[in-house]
Amino acid sequence: MGINLNIFSVKSGKTSLLALAAVSIISAFMAAGTARADIYKHIDKDGVLHLTNVPSDPNVKYIMIMREKRILFQPNIDVNKYDDIINRTANKFGLDSALIKAVIKAESNFNHNAVSPVGAQGLMQLMPKTAYALSVDDSFHPEKNIEGGARYLRYLLKTYRGDLSLALAAYNAGEKAVAKYHYNIPPYRETQNYVRRVLSLYKSYSN
Repeated sequence: MGINLNIFSVKSGKTSLLALAAVSIISAFMAAGTARADIYKHIDKDGVLHLTNVPSDPNVKYIMIMREKRILFQPNIDVNKYDDIINRTANKFGLDSALIKAVIKAESNFNHNAVSPVGAQGLMQLMPKTAYALSVDDSFHPEKNIEGGARYLRYLLKTYRGDLSLALAAYNAGEKAVAKYHYNIPPYRETQNYVRRVLSLYKSYSN
């Protein structure tokens, strides 16, 4: 999710006050669980202060002013609860069941009712438009969600010629973000952490 705040500030010392107010607002949202991101700032040539969690301009020097809120997953989660569905779906789409399981862990921690701040739903956190495109009529239904997510993963792996890291980056940040950065993993902290986390979980579940 991208939060982009553009704050105009004159050269009378109000910059810091406006920035402080904006950061306070962002902190409140993050504390409420509505946003999870690192916050960066930069001031453009016109003196406009920009706060964002998506440092997307490679020509701008961003300064991190707030680290993302870390998600503390609940203990005693049954990580094997959906193994039968995962295995059937993996066979159907020619995927490794450990990969599907790793994505589910990273996306929802096996909570089939999970909803992200931007509206992604279910075990594999499908956005409504993505779910519709994948013919998933109920993203909170475990089997339908897993099948939709697996179908999307299969498509992404084909799109990026088997490059798992790029497929995962696109799963997290979108295909347009990967294309924007010349088919490399976008320089978004969230996306880079996501790719590393899923690959680590994949290795763990493969053992």
